[in-house]
Amino acid sequence: MGDVAVIVPTLRRPESLARALRSLFAQTGVGDRVSAVVVVDNDPLGSAAPTVEALHRLSPWPLTYVPAPRPGVATARNAGLASTDAPLIAFLDDDEAASPGWLAALIEAQADTGADAVFGPITGRAPDAAPWLKPWLERFFGRAGPPRTQLIDHPFGCGNSLMMRATALPGPAPFDPGADQAGGEDDALFAALAARGGRFGWAADAWVEEFAPAHRATLGYALSRAFAYGQGPSQTAAAARDWAGVARWMAIGAAQTAVWGAASAVLTLIASPKRAEMYDRTARGVGKLFWMKGFEPHFYGARELARLDAAKP
Repeated sequence: MGDVAVIVPTLRRPESLARALRSLFAQTGVGDRVSAVVVVDNDPLGSAAPTVEALHRLSPWPLTYVPAPRPGVATARNAGLASTDAPLIAFLDDDEAASPGWLAALIEAQADTGADAVFGPITGRAPDAAPWLKPWLERFFGRAGPPRTQLIDHPFGCGNSLMMRATALPGPAPFDPGADQAGGEDDALFAALAARGGRFGWAADAWVEEFAPAHRATLGYALSRAFAYGQGPSQTAAAARDWAGVARWMAIGAAQTAVWGAASAVLTLIASPKRAEMYDRTARGVGKLFWMKGFEPHFYGARELARLDAAKP
């Protein structure tokens, strides 16, 4: 029996889900380590079922379909965990495609570093982006880290990760459903892990590609995400009732907003493509200032479902 389960949450992305699953079926170097590939369908209509059924015969491992009809990113991840008792859990997002050695590299890195959670690099793809935005967007949706596998001092997001269930994912529902709509469920999880003395690792060879769909390959969407990323440190400090930390992050945010905002204005006047990077930094600074409840952008759950319903012909 394998000791690794791969969880793929999905919400109405049949083509993208099929690409992600095919990339998993092509994994090499893992032998009999995989106990299951778990697809968590976060659509109340169960729209992922036909895709999973059509690809079932191609999977070299048990392919499990788990309905999670209450839309929300934390709820979906918790539903996937509830369907397996594997001690090692890998997460692949439905807009990602794993390289053939992805899972083997994550497993090896975890064994080498002893980390509780291991993350890998991401190559961003934004085929539908405007030409001047494309280089920045592909960096934005990507992820870079050290050139070698090693322990690192900070975590990344859940997409493209491997975690030890006993230490990194304690309890029956380790992801906070309160983050279902805005996201950030992984920030809270990893902050708690760090507080318990958990360790984070980097798997330099665990490459995936992440494909930004057309509605995300825009300046507005990416800056909303940058604002939300900026909120993270202030919100984490507030959750720990570390008010001195909140004040420090807000001061940092104010400085970033002033400096990068001024740079944004100058680069906008000369129509420099580099202005997107400055917009990004400014948005992150503003997020540190406006971290309070009510300012969180909503990207997931009911909001995403409403967007998909509105886009139906």
